[in-house]
Formats: sequence, C-alpha cells, structure tokens
Amino acid sequence: MTGKSKIKISSEDFRVNPGSEFKLSDRPTEVKPICKSKKQYKKLLDEHVAALSDLQHLHYASNRYALLLIFQGMDAAGKDGAIRHVMSGINPQGCDVASFKQPSGNELEHDFLWRSTCRLPERGRIGIFNRSYYEEVLVVRVHPKLLDGEGLAAELHDDKHIWSQRYQSIVDMEHHLHINSTRTVKIFLHISKDEQRKRFLARIEEPDKNWKFSLADIHERKYWGKYMEAFEECLNATSTHESPWYVVPADDKENARLIVSAIVLDALKGLKMAYPKTSAKRHAELLAIGKLLAK
Repeated sequence: MTGKSKIKISSEDFRVNPGSEFKLSDRPTEVKPICKSKKQYKKLLDEHVAALSDLQHLHYASNRYALLLIFQGMDAAGKDGAIRHVMSGINPQGCDVASFKQPSGNELEHDFLWRSTCRLPERGRIGIFNRSYYEEVLVVRVHPKLLDGEGLAAELHDDKHIWSQRYQSIVDMEHHLHINSTRTVKIFLHISKDEQRKRFLARIEEPDKNWKFSLADIHERKYWGKYMEAFEECLNATSTHESPWYVVPADDKENARLIVSAIVLDALKGLKMAYPKTSAKRHAELLAIGKLLAK
C-alpha cells in the first residue's frame, strides 16, 4: 500500500492580502506543474478529495459554521471543471451549488445582493456560487448600460461613486456573514487570453463541447482589458482578512484543481469543529439499546 503524497500546497501563496496594492499582472496564469505525471496528479487529487469528504462530514455534524465558496473568472477559466473535480467526494446532502446568469425581471426589482442572499448556505452546509453577486461589479462595470435595467433612482445612478458603494456593500455583507458563522472563500481562476482562445477552439472542434460555446463569449473577448481592470480593482477593494480572495493560475487545469482543493481544505481545517458530545444520560440509553439489539 503506498503512502500519502509528500507534496504540500500552501493556500497563502495565492491569497490577495488586504492593502497590498495588488496587481493582477504580477500574478501568473501558469506556474510550474505541481505533479510530475498524470498518475501523481490523480493520486494527490484523490487524497485531497478524500480529506474534503472527511472534513465535510465533521462540518455537517458540528453544525456551527456555513462555508460559502465563490468562483469567478473569465469564460472558459475552468469554474465548472474545478467544482466538479474538487467537490466530487462531497455528500450532495450537505452541499448546494448555485449558478448566477443574467438577472431575471423579478431579481432586478430587488437590490443587487438579494438574489444571492436567498441562496446562502445553512450552518453545517457548503454553498458554492458559480459566479455570484460579484458580477454586479464586473460585468455591469464593463457594460454600465446594464444599470439602466436595474431601476435605480436617478440620484443613485452615479457612475462616479456606484462602484465604491457596491464594494462597500459587499464587504459589509460578508462581514455580517462572518460574525454570524458563515465563512466566505473567494477564488478567481486566472486564465490568459491565449489559453481562453484555445479552449474556445476546442469547444468548436469537439462535438461534445459545442453546447458550451456561445457567440456571446467571443463578444466579451473584445473587452478583455476592461475585465482585467475590473477584476483588479474588485479584488483590491473586497479581499479582507475575514473573506479573502485567492488568485489561482488557471491555464493548467490540473494545477488549478489541486490549488483550489488545497484552498478549500485549508478553509475547512481553519474552522473550530468537533463532533457533538454525548451526555452521560444519552450514553446510558445507547448502551441499553445496544444490549437489546445484541439479543
């Protein structure tokens, strides 16, 4: 029987530290492969997935915290794949995944945080947001005309201040969640424009991936520079000690999945969790029941 892998991945290497004047251009989209072979990669990922499964069981039984995982990134950055592979060992009964597309008419009648607030995880559960309320300071910032459909009062539709106000609303909301036992971990999958092009071509060339391709994806590539500016400002404004952002190099899917799994593992390990203690009275009851079953 082979032992556990000795490869260690520190989530701190990918954290955006508050007040650090973070520059997205300083973070690579690709780093040296963590594993030397496909076999080693699979072994390490399996170890991470098994550890996540054990910690989720403890998290569910402890029922003291909720864990919210937010995934953001450009189209084809690998959000779906990371969620699918990293969370493959998680018990579906203790996990919820929400994908946020274009807001519905009903959602636009509420404040920009409302639709995601309705999908927040309960204590003991893991909530995964595939895109999130951050779209409102990313996509909407790149395409400010979208604000016209949000029904804002004229005095609130202030292009000069609205983004800083939304950043503050997000930070305040995440602080509120933190002091009410929800831990928020935010992951930005950092892909290069050239790697995105390759993945789009694969979606066109491979029939079983055609469904994933949209002409809207090509349209958004025209705004790449503006998206990078929006992401950089957003990460600087909203990465906090309580609810940090992690920038994960995403050109190599296998590397990205290992890093994401390490980040989630570190988040769960950081929670003060324990299985509920059994009282003396309850213990005596269980012993009595056990004796009856033994007969």
